[in-house]
Amino acid sequence: MSPVTVSSDGIGIAHLPNQKHKIITNSGANFTIMVCGESGLGKTTFINTLFTTSIKDYKDPRKRHDKQLDRTVEIEITKAELEEKMFKVKLNVIDTPGFGDYVNNYDSWLPVIEFLDDQHESYMRQEQQPSRKGIIDMRVHACLYFIRPTSQGLLPLDIEIMKRLGTRVNLIPVIAKADTLASKDLQVLKQRIRDIIDAQGIHVYSSPLESDDEQITERNRTILDAMPFAIIGSTETVTTPDGRNVKGRAYSWGVAEVENDDHCDFKKLRNLLVRSHMLDLISSTEEVHYERYREREMANRKFGESKIKKYENPKHREKEDALRKVFTEQVKQEENRFRQWEQQLISERDRLNKDLEAQHAQIKALENELEQLYHHHQQGRGSMRR
Repeated sequence: MSPVTVSSDGIGIAHLPNQKHKIITNSGANFTIMVCGESGLGKTTFINTLFTTSIKDYKDPRKRHDKQLDRTVEIEITKAELEEKMFKVKLNVIDTPGFGDYVNNYDSWLPVIEFLDDQHESYMRQEQQPSRKGIIDMRVHACLYFIRPTSQGLLPLDIEIMKRLGTRVNLIPVIAKADTLASKDLQVLKQRIRDIIDAQGIHVYSSPLESDDEQITERNRTILDAMPFAIIGSTETVTTPDGRNVKGRAYSWGVAEVENDDHCDFKKLRNLLVRSHMLDLISSTEEVHYERYREREMANRKFGESKIKKYENPKHREKEDALRKVFTEQVKQEENRFRQWEQQLISERDRLNKDLEAQHAQIKALENELEQLYHHHQQGRGSMRR
């Protein structure tokens, strides 16, 4: 069907983008980002650097060993509302403390995977309700997986979880603490990680490349070529040798700048997450990952059937076992008390029955005595008449 050309003055359909812009501006946006990786890789620092504010509180390093004793992977959710030029974004930051921190990390990815699936499940359940107002959407739009800067590249644990993350969320690999590597070593590490990702068939987020604007196309190509992103995180302002005040880290040999493309890929990653591809991350989550989950679950489950839980938090299981033990002890104590009360009641009943029988016996004896007296009295009156 060929388009119909209207008059030069138009009928107003060209104003639809302005209307859409106004609606989005008034309603704002909801964006959920997950940071995953071992402890000590600078995930909290990166989030605070990315949004230039203290969204997440720093952990006390002295309590890290206490956390390791629990041997559990937890899910921490931090919520914040950001506003820039009258536009508001409701931000959710998901952290996974405890992941990869133990000697045996078998199945340590299950809480993370279960959380991602649970968010799709929750949204699907809310969509099926008669009233869909006020839907809570916690689906993760981007997952930054932090890789330790070692010459080995990806460890077996990294490969296992990245395989599972790539099919559920927009996975973005990140090399943490890039200032600990020389430029040449960093490029070698990047290529090694790319080779492993290709060899293992890991799905990572691929931003749209082509655009009508050549500058945008070139920027998208630059962002795509930089993956995996090597980042430096710092919320401190330092002074460079030439007198500039920048965000970065000061060393004896110089300053590693956060927003310097020659030092790291922080600006490229920020552009990807916030400035240029946030909408694509949100839409791809809705149209690809959520639809894939919804299609799979609705094909394998009956309508209204609950999702099968594949993971149970051992910490919760220990608490449940402890509560069950306390409950059992309390039940036993109450049963013992009940038996004691029952024995007391039986003893009291027997005593009262004996007392009652004794009273009956006394009454019977008095009745017999009264009857005898009555007979004697009648016999006495009969003798006197004669």
